[in-house]
Amino acid sequence: MGQHSAQGQPQGPDVLQPFLYKARNLVERFFNKAKQFRRIATRYDKLAENYLAALKLVSTRIWLRGDESTS
Repeated sequence: MGQHSAQGQPQGPDVLQPFLYKARNLVERFFNKAKQFRRIATRYDKLAENYLAALKLVSTRIWLRGDESTS
């Protein structure tokens, strides 16, 4: 039987591809903006349907306000 080294195979650096990093960053920034709305951050709605509707409204508002910063 072969012996295994204590450290195993050397692992390369965990390199994230640029397009994946950009997409992940975009998602993280969206959720940070969504959490600014108290109704979303505290999960005020009891029903999942109502929560999803509120999240859609917040998403639309964030999307529309996104154009303000670039103008």
